[in-house]
Amino acid sequence: MNVIRLIAKEFFGMFVDDGNLALLALVLVAAVLAAVKLLALPPLLGGAVLLVGCLAILLQSVRRAASAAQR
Repeated sequence: MNVIRLIAKEFFGMFVDDGNLALLALVLVAAVLAAVKLLALPPLLGGAVLLVGCLAILLQSVRRAASAAQR
């Protein structure tokens, strides 16, 4: 059982290195999806929000990693 847990953890770690980054990206995608589908946000504007949001999330993640590396 311990081996299976270790394999699953390594497999998950291949795709998700920073859990916060992945979670925030999923929340952003869900929020934009809801805004486009439910609030009739134009899809082009939704794409722009996704682009800016993903870049902001990435910048925040890089800053956090850089500050952790300096410590």
